[in-house]
This record gives sequence, structure tokens and C-alpha cells, in this order.
Amino acid sequence: MSSLLNWVALLQPDLVLADSVSKITPDLLAQYRLKGLILDVDDTLVSTTATDASPETILWLTEIRQIASISLVSNNFKRSRIERIANSLDVPYIFGAGKPSRRKLRQAVTVMGLPLEEVAMVGDRLFTDVLAGNRLGLFTILVEPLGRGTFLRGLELFLFKILKRLMTLFSRI
Repeated sequence: MSSLLNWVALLQPDLVLADSVSKITPDLLAQYRLKGLILDVDDTLVSTTATDASPETILWLTEIRQIASISLVSNNFKRSRIERIANSLDVPYIFGAGKPSRRKLRQAVTVMGLPLEEVAMVGDRLFTDVLAGNRLGLFTILVEPLGRGTFLRGLELFLFKILKRLMTLFSRI
């Protein structure tokens, strides 16, 4: 029972935005005392079919980077894709992160030079982004996926609801 409870807690984001990453504002960062953002790339920052960040994303990032350190951490193994996006945004990046492993997230936080409680992991997936961020002790923000990520997101939310129901049932026994 306690291991199920732990899994459910690790999959629970601190904040759910029913929109894209661009809804993270300076006011929101101030409200949660966040000074650093680790951003997932595919279906969080750009669609998996896009080769570049949109003008809107570039504009958003230009505003946010004035008040927060930014790093991209992606599970994607195509270095050229992640490097191209990161270079166009002028931010550091890590590819092939293997989330939900914490190792690459810890590396990004170390480069930022911030305490864990001042950094958020932002992504579109519960079982990679949120799980990795929560395992490391980061603030976690779940955003709506761009592009094709909606099927996987739906499956993850379905599984999460089942886990929560099981936890409720077992707690009554």
C-alpha cells in the first residue's frame, strides 16, 4: 500500500496548466518563488514535427529568461535536433536524458547554481517529466502537449486515475 501511495505522489504535479508552456508568466514564477526552469523539448516547447521554436515561443522565452535561468533537458537522442532548438533560443541543453532518471536534471540544476526548491521541471508527460522532477525534489509543472503528444498524455492520465482509485480502495481496507 505504501509503495502505491509513493508512486501516486511521485506522479502528482505541483501545478497543472491547461495550456502551453507560454502560460508560465513572471507573476507565476514569483508566486512559487521559482528562479530556474528545466524545460522538456518535444511536445512541451516545440511539436515533435517542428524543426524550430515558434516566434511565440521565442518571444515568451525572451521574457522569462530575464528573471529565470533556463535549461532544456530532453529524452530525444537526436543531438542535432535538440542542439538546433537550444542554439536558436540561446539556452544550454542536455539530450538523451533518460527521464525519469534524475541524473541529467541534477546536472542542469548544478549548472544553474540554484537550490532544488527554486527550480521547476516543466513538461507534458507524467511518467517522464513529472516523475523525474518529483524524484529530484523539484517543483513540477505539467503543461498541455503540443502536436502528437496528446495520445500518450491521455494514456498516462488514464493510468494515473486507476492508480489513485486503487490507492483509495486499499486505504479503506
